[in-house]
Amino acid sequence: MCLGIPGQIIEIHDDHGVAMGTVDFGGVRRSVCLAYVAHDIAPGDYAIVHVGFAISKVSEEDARRTYALLEEMSQLDELEWLAEIARTTAAEAPPVAPMTERERVS
Repeated sequence: MCLGIPGQIIEIHDDHGVAMGTVDFGGVRRSVCLAYVAHDIAPGDYAIVHVGFAISKVSEEDARRTYALLEEMSQLDELEWLAEIARTTAAEAPPVAPMTERERVS
């Protein structure tokens, strides 16, 4: 089953003309595409994120209620697992060179 997970927008930036941002999912932070909600979102707001894309803005109350339901269903276990992977990967990963324009186009 695929779920949209609520997250809090921490920061917003432009990445080659695409609205991107850092979103906090209960302590796990991920880079997310904000293009679909860029006109309606600011740091501190909450959004539903599905497969790396923020698809709608939600109130903090709705986000908290959704987290509570997901915890009841034990669906947030995946976020804990992802947090552990992120910590391990970040500690072990060598720096990545930025993509060249030619790589972005192909």
